[in-house]
Amino acid sequence: MSQEKRTLIYENKLASIEDIQDFKLEGKAKITFPNGRLRMENALDESLEQMANYVFWCPEEFPGDIQVEWDFWPIKEPGLSMMFFAAAGKYGEDLFATNLNERSGQYAHYTHGDINTLHISYFRRRYPDERGFHTCNLRKSYGFHLVAQGADPIPNVEDCISPYHMVLRKQGAKVRFAINELPILEWEDDGTEFGHVLGSGKIGLRQMAPLIAEYANLQVYRLDEDETT
Repeated sequence: MSQEKRTLIYENKLASIEDIQDFKLEGKAKITFPNGRLRMENALDESLEQMANYVFWCPEEFPGDIQVEWDFWPIKEPGLSMMFFAAAGKYGEDLFATNLNERSGQYAHYTHGDINTLHISYFRRRYPDERGFHTCNLRKSYGFHLVAQGADPIPNVEDCISPYHMVLRKQGAKVRFAINELPILEWEDDGTEFGHVLGSGKIGLRQMAPLIAEYANLQVYRLDEDETT
């Protein structure tokens, strides 16, 4: 009988500047810790649209079977928050390989550049249709493939009772996402329609201006199967 095991392989409180000194910022953002948590907000005016957005990458390389957990506090709307995972060069290069094109937070750099990645957008309040009907979207890139969608239970900022605890699982071809233990969506990649099943890679936080949000207690577990009888 096969039983799943999980092993904590990365932990970061995201509580101070020392905790993120090796993180890589693509684009421009204000990074502060006013409440002992990582706070991110745009450094460029939102009128610049895509140029005002940014991605903040954890420097670690993670295996293909992982569970990622973090706490999320939305502070000011509108905007959007997203987690990239399984991110790597299209030919298996490290995400930060010098031969890859420069990225600066503009969405096309991540959907139609020279990387592959999965990404879950879980607080979508940037545009009127997103504010009027809240969903969490899972997409696969290269490309802009919406592969799964679920209802977003997080209310507008004025009604938030934070933190919201996020759990993202990727095991083989299967992806699952939950907020405060409530299952939101799941999807299994057939490895054909939108390219091969993605494996190891980086994780990163993306925000769309003018959202202000805080993050804490980032944990990554390796998922294994222990063969027992």
